[in-house]
Amino acid sequence: MQSEDAKYIKKRWKGGTIEPHPTEKALIVNYKLEAAVFGEPGDPMLEDKKDCQRIIRLKSLNSKTDPAVLAREVVDKCDLIHRSQLSDIEQIIYYLKNRKNVEQSSASSVGVGVGSQRSVSRVSGKVSPMMEVTEKASIRNIDEYIELLYEDLSEKVKGSRLILQLARDPDNLEELEKNEAVLSALSRVLREDWRRSLDLSTNIIYIFFCFSTYTSFHSVIVNYKIGSLCMDVIDYELRRYDQMKHDLDARKSGGIAAAVGQCAGENRHGSGGD
Repeated sequence: MQSEDAKYIKKRWKGGTIEPHPTEKALIVNYKLEAAVFGEPGDPMLEDKKDCQRIIRLKSLNSKTDPAVLAREVVDKCDLIHRSQLSDIEQIIYYLKNRKNVEQSSASSVGVGVGSQRSVSRVSGKVSPMMEVTEKASIRNIDEYIELLYEDLSEKVKGSRLILQLARDPDNLEELEKNEAVLSALSRVLREDWRRSLDLSTNIIYIFFCFSTYTSFHSVIVNYKIGSLCMDVIDYELRRYDQMKHDLDARKSGGIAAAVGQCAGENRHGSGGD
């Protein structure tokens, strides 16, 4: 292409997913930038697409921040975020607002440092990476990822994680929706194995959450009865939390009772010696 032939450049962006920053109180906005160099109108000489990110740091976010108010402010000021994503932004801000306490409590419960992103398997009790580095997923390899969902638990987690990578890109959702094999496999694994691995159930529920953010894909949620499955998961986790809290309170009460009994015994012993 000769530089003198280029008349003008046209740029446009396409919004994508929004994620919480892993370490900062910030949002990561993913989007695609498309640029075309034109010699004459309607005659592009060169076209290119690039995946980009913008980090929006929430400097005013603190324990007293109203997530709904801050979310509206972010949407109003950032042209990369569509107003339909307002509820997503509010949820992410709420998560960022409370993340520190959640991470500390999780770390203390499993004995892992606060800065470590690791979890404990419900089956083996071993510490396993929650967000280990994997290869970049490609929609062309979807059949391979489906096969992983029929292997052992660790392979199922890997397969669900790769499919989640695809689902987080809105451009892939339509093709995934048409793939009955992958949706059937995901719903089956969620139904049969969600109690066995927190990572697995989280990945699959997140995949269907990606579909739920667009009304045109709500039929996926209905057809595979994901709503009822999610209610089962939530009910189980709430009951598990109540049981853990009950056990913890019982241990605390037992410890206090033992200490009181020991003190009473010492007092009686001391009185008998006078």
